[in-house]
Amino acid sequence: MEPNRATTDETAATSADANREAQIDADRETTTVTVRCTGHVRTAVGAHELEFTFEGDRLRDFLESFFQVYDLEAMLIAETEADATHSGWAPAPDDLPGTWRKNPAGEQTRPYARVCVNGRFNEHLGGFETELVDGDRVALIYPFMFCC
Repeated sequence: MEPNRATTDETAATSADANREAQIDADRETTTVTVRCTGHVRTAVGAHELEFTFEGDRLRDFLESFFQVYDLEAMLIAETEADATHSGWAPAPDDLPGTWRKNPAGEQTRPYARVCVNGRFNEHLGGFETELVDGDRVALIYPFMFCC
């Protein structure tokens, strides 16, 4: 009879763990955005527009979830400052007009690639910390052709 009690206790403990995990999953907030894709991103995804639901409410959360489904991180995200800068860019003057913002290293896009939220480049918002709400539009832009 003792083996049955142990089995029952193990089953109860497993059930309690499953209930805790289900509650944690239920407590996690999800966000659904419209993703618009251009150029090479559109080709890789297979659609120019789709709805995407992810856990969290930041652009960083969206990108991490999206890259788990679609292997596009290497195409869009630069790991180093050198990866984010094209060799053909003209040197920037010391005194730039207006307000210039740049995402930190590891949060920049590759040359020619851009991430926009509701039509604005993410670096003009909050970078990868930009908050997203249901219905926002996230554009992943990587053109087929670019200037020389």
